[in-house]
Amino acid sequence: MHLNGRRVSRETQERLEHFVALFQKWAKTINLTAPSTLNDAWNRHIADSAQIFQIQSSPLTWVDLGSGGGFPGVVTAIMLAELGGGWVHLVESNRKKAAFLRAALRETGARGSIHIERIEDAPAIIERCDFVSARALADLTRLLVYVEPWSQKNANLRAYFHKGRDYRAEIEKARGEWRFDLLEHKSAVEEDSVILEIFNTRRLA
Repeated sequence: MHLNGRRVSRETQERLEHFVALFQKWAKTINLTAPSTLNDAWNRHIADSAQIFQIQSSPLTWVDLGSGGGFPGVVTAIMLAELGGGWVHLVESNRKKAAFLRAALRETGARGSIHIERIEDAPAIIERCDFVSARALADLTRLLVYVEPWSQKNANLRAYFHKGRDYRAEIEKARGEWRFDLLEHKSAVEEDSVILEIFNTRRLA
């Protein structure tokens, strides 16, 4: 099997297939994502989420903010399972969604754990991480506020954010309050979309 033109092992494929089946089952009773995307979960969610791990595949520690339906957090945790290292801390305040995420991690053997917390409270529990991810959560300025407690402890921290066609306006707005280095990775799934890789963040005085 290939995702975004890259080969995926049989074991990882089976884990992802099981995750999709769970996602579609749970989504019938709780709002995990837009209903219009359910039938195309592989392209709209799995392949899209997998891009983050394909950009950054080091077996280190992730924090996934507002994990919701598990994208990209559970996908990253499943792909880390193949490496046998690394961990994803999934932060989700909604208890029903957190129950789904817990079941998904358990049943797929993914390398992750759930924290039922507000994002603002998560740094007190997850003291340190190497990478942060988020998808369809907030604008870039707000995301940088969320990341700041971890970036202050780890100067090498990198954040990965999925963004749609209006991402340039978000970057311009964020630069009014923040200084940061940026790499833009064009999406292999959604035209006009990107994954922003952000590092060396510091708040302007």
